[in-house]
Amino acid sequence: MSESKNKLNIKNMKPNPCLGVIRLDYDYPAAKGDIDCPDTFCYDVYYKVVPGLTFEMCQRGKLEGEVRTRFQESIDWLMTEKKVSCITGDCGFMMYYQGFAMKEIRRERSVAIVMSSLLQIPAMLCGLSIEEDIMVLTANEENLQKMEPHFKESGLNINQKRIHIVGCDNVPGFEAVAEGGKVDSKKVQPGIVALVKEKLNEFPKTKAILLECTELPHYANAIRCEIGLPVFDAITCCNFFINGFQEEDRFGKQGWQEDWDGVQEEYIFAQNVKLENKVYLVNKPTTAPVPAEFTTTNNC
Repeated sequence: MSESKNKLNIKNMKPNPCLGVIRLDYDYPAAKGDIDCPDTFCYDVYYKVVPGLTFEMCQRGKLEGEVRTRFQESIDWLMTEKKVSCITGDCGFMMYYQGFAMKEIRRERSVAIVMSSLLQIPAMLCGLSIEEDIMVLTANEENLQKMEPHFKESGLNINQKRIHIVGCDNVPGFEAVAEGGKVDSKKVQPGIVALVKEKLNEFPKTKAILLECTELPHYANAIRCEIGLPVFDAITCCNFFINGFQEEDRFGKQGWQEDWDGVQEEYIFAQNVKLENKVYLVNKPTTAPVPAEFTTTNNC
């Protein structure tokens, strides 16, 4: 802890800002850089699975039956129990839920809700000349195009000449994302960089790149290194809002906020789900031993 903070009564200090992540109902081995890997972040991150919210349901943009209620309960839990400063999701398709989260869930607390990295597009466009373009890398170009009508609620328009959407579907090894398996990042990285280089020849006015899929940030540094353009993703999006809550330690008023201890809370898939809701999980933990409560048979 800094010297200035040692002089203050710890009771008067505000907590370090933290991130809350709404997770799909599926588990997979997340690489560092993935939003579901706590070590991706330099601040506390807390996860909350929504039982029944499968990848397939999210792709359709639906919150069906009790899943809608559990989604709302999950965001309420992150705000009230963990007192997060910002809430996001672990799937780019959760952009479908941005409007619902903003209109029906937000309470009086100043909590930023950013369910997709796509929300950075307006700022990116403003930082470029009107003759410069953005390339958006996504796991599936067709599915992202289907979402376009829902973006208008958040003031987004991806159907314009300055935005070029590029699917990573055919990058060798990246099919593991759709299959919910472990991605061989060493195999995928050269393919991602090669794809960007290829598309830059097709879209030479591109001056910034946005990674839409939450499993793509792992490759952002490789793209920055090889291409030399600014790269934005789900992590830069979260960092942007978290930074808005953090004490600036180089100037201004000092010593009013606690330091981050550098230790993430140990997390096992679905550990924060209420016991009575765990029976509704479609997928059981795969990255850790299955706790006894997950083996309960649902006879309903």
